[in-house]
Amino acid sequence: MSKTLFKSVLLQSAGSKPCRRDVLIEGNRYSKIAESVPLECCQGAEVVDGKNFALMPAFYNGHTHAAMTLLRGYADDMELSKWLNQYIWPFEAKLTADDIEIGSRLAILEMIKSGTVFFSDMYWHRERTMNVVEEMGIRASIGVTISDTLMTPEGLKKSFDFLKNHVGESERVKLVLMPHSVYAVSLPCLENCVAAARDDNCLMHIHLSETAKEVQDCKAQYGCTPVELMQRIGALDENLVAAHCVHFTDADMELFAQAGSKAILNPCSNLKLGSGIPPIAKFMEKKIPLGLGTDGDSSNNNLDMHEDMKFAALLAKVQGGVECLPAHDALKMATENVATAYGLNAGRIEEGWLADGLLVRLDNERMAPCHDLISNWVYAADSRAIDSVICNGKFVMRGGHVDGEAEIVEAASACAHRLANVNN
Repeated sequence: MSKTLFKSVLLQSAGSKPCRRDVLIEGNRYSKIAESVPLECCQGAEVVDGKNFALMPAFYNGHTHAAMTLLRGYADDMELSKWLNQYIWPFEAKLTADDIEIGSRLAILEMIKSGTVFFSDMYWHRERTMNVVEEMGIRASIGVTISDTLMTPEGLKKSFDFLKNHVGESERVKLVLMPHSVYAVSLPCLENCVAAARDDNCLMHIHLSETAKEVQDCKAQYGCTPVELMQRIGALDENLVAAHCVHFTDADMELFAQAGSKAILNPCSNLKLGSGIPPIAKFMEKKIPLGLGTDGDSSNNNLDMHEDMKFAALLAKVQGGVECLPAHDALKMATENVATAYGLNAGRIEEGWLADGLLVRLDNERMAPCHDLISNWVYAADSRAIDSVICNGKFVMRGGHVDGEAEIVEAASACAHRLANVNN
């Protein structure tokens, strides 16, 4: 894939009849969207024939663990506590910074190929993942991951300093404070996280009420649910972005809605791990802001946001009736809602918004016939219909090809094989 040398891109006649539009991208923004954009207004632009494509919003992955691509298929078909304690955490203890870079590179390749241009990542050796994000041209909110049960005091201090100094941030890469969970972070440490996030006015992201056991254990230890604990320590506000949110009580939902906190649902991972089904329909009734994420490759077992989008739409209909979460709203949960939760003016094909998008093939068999473009995209198609991916005004995939993809897959496969045989 050759990187464009043009300062702007003009996509001509994109979309399905009768709604074809010209789309001009200048810099990293959608500059003009109209039935026709005169070529004389676009001197020096690369002109792309869009008549066989629909320009769709790119996906934004609200919660994942990128380097866990190295654990894809390693430990399947078991409940979360056993999965974590007996298999995942012992395997992760073997990972070096180099391994995490290799795994993150595979994850970003997988995300680009399936139409994702942003991910929120909770993992270790954050600086290595940040480097790969910059290298491969997409966006990320990278976690300053906190767990005093898994880290040394020196490691904790280094992490808080890393956040305070905004190390490695750029136009496309931002830091988010990420205490792991109420079961992997002590109460004093959680309180320190809240204070640090407030001092820096930064977002905080946490696993919250993922399993029934987490809620039971929290009640036994603290006398309240995980959501109530978040309120007790002052964490429940508009800067909290919580992952999973499967086992909320009605009272939890009221607190969450009043605080303006955001929920990132992970339906595929929760189903596969048997953790439960998030109460999507009830969340919508309470007007709680909802986004989607895949979780990690070791529990999903892929990073394809399209699958989570469709699963969310179907599960919502089982809960709230067939009119619940129509296709247009499901698409927003996988795009604009996640972008908004993480402070990005992105997720729409609209003038002035960040130029992130997908060229979806209208001649793909699952996109025909086209009675409703959004319905086809949400319910019928899959990532094979994606021809090209644009992030920040630049192509990161064209014609289904990403630079270096064969080498990335080979390196990750070799790394995972080596790790699986360490001490075996």
